[in-house]
Amino acid sequence: MKRLFTHAHILTMIGDPKPIKDASLLVEDGRIAWIGTQMSKAPKADEVIDLKGRLLLPGWTNTHGHAAMTLLRGFADDLPLQTWLQEHMWPLEARFKGEQVRWGTALAVAEMIRGGTTCFADMYDHMDEVAQVVEESGIRASLCRGVIGLGTKEERDRKRREAYQFARDWHGKAEGRITTMMSPHAPYTCPPTYIDEILADATELDLPVHIHLAETRAEVEQNRKDYGVRPVEHLQKLGVFNRPTLVAHAVHVTEEEIDVLAAHDVKISHNPGSNLKLGSGIAPIPAMLAKGLRPSLGTDGAASNNNLDLLEEIQLAAQIHKGVTMDPEVVPAYTALQMGTVFGAEALFLEEEIGTLEVGKKADFITVALEAPHMKPAHGWVSLLVYSASRNDVQDVFVDGRPLMRNRELLTIDEEKVIHEAVRAFQMIVP
Repeated sequence: MKRLFTHAHILTMIGDPKPIKDASLLVEDGRIAWIGTQMSKAPKADEVIDLKGRLLLPGWTNTHGHAAMTLLRGFADDLPLQTWLQEHMWPLEARFKGEQVRWGTALAVAEMIRGGTTCFADMYDHMDEVAQVVEESGIRASLCRGVIGLGTKEERDRKRREAYQFARDWHGKAEGRITTMMSPHAPYTCPPTYIDEILADATELDLPVHIHLAETRAEVEQNRKDYGVRPVEHLQKLGVFNRPTLVAHAVHVTEEEIDVLAAHDVKISHNPGSNLKLGSGIAPIPAMLAKGLRPSLGTDGAASNNNLDLLEEIQLAAQIHKGVTMDPEVVPAYTALQMGTVFGAEALFLEEEIGTLEVGKKADFITVALEAPHMKPAHGWVSLLVYSASRNDVQDVFVDGRPLMRNRELLTIDEEKVIHEAVRAFQMIVP
């Protein structure tokens, strides 16, 4: 089916931050087939959709999270990371079964689509359930079975087998919308030999690695105590960065460590909302940008954020670094927008398919309403997006050219049922 979207202001995220005014975009077979401003040259289409008064741009890419943790939203707040994890999150998550993960993920996907996210990364357990939600909802995702290397050897071996099997079985599924990675949870939860084994699996399957890194000072000090080096050097010595790698957080890294990450083209998922809420610190994003890194953005799980609003992360990225450095030019609005789109696609190794709007790429895009009072006057649409807009301004969401939301109505998810089932699934496990 050919769909022609007309009279939109199109922000392609290719180079120039100025949108193409009063432009049209044709989608055919799930990909962008034409972009132009002269309607007389527009190809014929089966359906024409008028987007007057809307901005059309790539959907957000959320590069780090734990979707099913929506069930734990607000369960334990205002605590340090290790206390929060060990005393509250992990004991309750140990009660999770497939049903909790399925409905927690469905709740997350509904929230993300409503906010304009078209692609997300997820690291969790019971990942077959997550993949099925992705397949049914039409969203795009990079998925991995997160593996914590604690417990008995039998437990570690079982988790590793599950991670391998999941990654092999689901990579490229859901009409190509699902890709997979291998995921040792973190240096402080996975012994070096275990990381070695997971790396071997990633090499065999030819998949990237997704791992938490240097989220807190305590984690860095623990790594130094256990292994004699800081986490970046530790992972470098283990050969993790010899594979395509995405690291989450990278809050406590030095200039020299940023050089190492840049030399290996390590991808970064900056999670400002989660890092602020947990008091973990603020990642040195300006230094990373100066070294040529292109950090992306993630929400982390809803238990530590407490929402999955990637536009909010874009806004935080544009603002908090200005405040910390006292430099209003340090992360411009357009750079923050790139972090949520282009850089996000790169972080998930999907830049050939998504992240920008150009002929041949997947038709993953959103529209944002421009007519509300807080979006006027329109001196600059990038500025309005980053500093004025909210997730409720997102009107339409398309993935592979398929509508997942039209005029704020979810089309692939029964929102009322998902909310009911998610609440019920949590009540089943609450102590």
